Amino acid sequence: MPKLKSRKAAAKRFRATGTGKIVRRKAFKNHILEKKTTAKKRNLSKAVIVNDRDADNCTRYASVFVILNIRKLLQNFEKLNY
Repeated sequence: MPKLKSRKAAAKRFRATGTGKIVRRKAFKNHILEKKTTAKKRNLSKAVIVNDRDADNCTRYASVFVILNIRKLLQNFEKLNY
């Protein structure tokens, strides 16, 4: 079976945390920033955890390395529970 290629657009947008959650950046921070307050721009800079319902779709298109990382984390977690 050939190697799986990651979707580069998704690989650049998502990453996995140490606990296996998917993290993304917020939108509306690229242009038209003059009328946004400093607090608004600061909050838009923070990373956000992807909703659980959307996480499956994100991992489907994200980097293969992210998926493998999540699988390893889940395996380690299962070993700890047993």
